[in-house]
Amino acid sequence: MITTPNLTDPDGFFAALMALHEGLSDAESRRLDARLVLLLANQIGDPAVLADVLAAARRASAAPELAPGAG
Repeated sequence: MITTPNLTDPDGFFAALMALHEGLSDAESRRLDARLVLLLANQIGDPAVLADVLAAARRASAAPELAPGAG
């Protein structure tokens, strides 16, 4: 699993991702995110890498968030 920044244009990707959600309801956005996750998982393909990614995402979601301005 690649854990160092690997996007050549992270700001551009984020902008495209936000634009993708424009005009969608919360439910539509969740469905879009689910489809996107499945498409990206298919691109990765390797079950071991996918297991590592799932575990890393879970750890990150369980970690306390930094207060604004901290760190």
